[in-house]
Amino acid sequence: MNVLGIIASGVAALFITVALAKSARRVALRPHIPDEPGGRAPRAEALRRTGGATAVLGIGTATGAALWLGAADEAAGSVGGLLAGAGAVAALGLVHDLKPLWAALRLAVQTAAAVLVVCMAGLSPAAGVLAVVWIVLVTNAFALLDHADGLLTAVGLVTAAGLLACAFVGGDPALALLPATLVAGLAGFLLHNWHPARLRLGACGAQFTGFALAASGALIQAAAPSGRAAWAALPALATVALADSALVQISRRRAARSPLRATDDHIAHRLRRVRVTVPGAAVLTALWAGVPVATGALVYAELLHPAFLLLPLAGTAAAVYALLRIPAYAPPRTAPPRTGSSRTGRARATQDRTITARRRTEAADAGAAIPAASPATGVKGSAPGRGAPTGTARTAAGHPTVPPPPNGRPAEAATAAAERG
Repeated sequence: MNVLGIIASGVAALFITVALAKSARRVALRPHIPDEPGGRAPRAEALRRTGGATAVLGIGTATGAALWLGAADEAAGSVGGLLAGAGAVAALGLVHDLKPLWAALRLAVQTAAAVLVVCMAGLSPAAGVLAVVWIVLVTNAFALLDHADGLLTAVGLVTAAGLLACAFVGGDPALALLPATLVAGLAGFLLHNWHPARLRLGACGAQFTGFALAASGALIQAAAPSGRAAWAALPALATVALADSALVQISRRRAARSPLRATDDHIAHRLRRVRVTVPGAAVLTALWAGVPVATGALVYAELLHPAFLLLPLAGTAAAVYALLRIPAYAPPRTAPPRTGSSRTGRARATQDRTITARRRTEAADAGAAIPAASPATGVKGSAPGRGAPTGTARTAAGHPTVPPPPNGRPAEAATAAAERG
């Protein structure tokens, strides 16, 4: 395949992606789109979430047209299998965007697509197993980068540019077809995915991008000349994606959280906690990815010794260690400790309340048991100076008696008055 054919495919992917993304953006931002019945998310949000399908269609259409025109020459089978596997993964991602699927099902489809790529490329069994594991791992690592506006698009564009350079240097330009269309398609989609994002890659575009990058790297490495250090150079292109996955897994393991539960603990989330803006996080991560990508491409071109790859790897390890020190989770709410002294104090207070209530009950019972004093016979008045009215009945000790309260029964009152009279 000549250079003009690659350029033409890239230009076609750019224009198709831009046109489709612009149409999807107009529909998504249309103000009169009503919400779906049943309390579901509005259709506009669903269109934004599935916006990555426009990039998939643009890249896939341009690559498929180039294959149909015979531009890939003898590598048509490998590129065709790669495109078919990426399309299957993207279709599953689109379904996942509309209705979440099990992680086991997604892994099974990704594995089957990777096996298809390996079989179409004609790799040996040992190399094929390693390639399948690598493709599935890197696909999910890149898909996890879709947690901020423009992040995965920028990192994928930088990585695809590195793969494009390696394919040209390796002497097999046919394998540069898909990386070229990826660079163009992601650049066109970035216009709508930059902060504030009007469209998102979603699972469809993220898994397609990750699978295309991982499978392209595996095919370029398999077709590399024996003298080149492809085994060390090409894996370095996925350094940032793998670093983000390692950061997430280490953080969740330390915090005793589920490794499959989505949480705000990725690279961009931690950068945001140290007051880095969303565009700034995307730019910093893309620059971070550009260092190992450029180093790997230069090592693949035999312009640098493979030992130079240790520099970006060491820098990445230091960056991950620094990011781990940024808190990613809210502190758990802990109940006050229940010590022995506090329990003893509460038991003592309860005992005191019980004793006080018992004493009140005994005092009330004792007061009710004292009989009322009866008036003394023959005593009709009170001693002078006592302050009691004349004619008040008194006891033998001289204390005034208290008459019984009226009971509201006239007959009994009359009988009692007659007896006293």
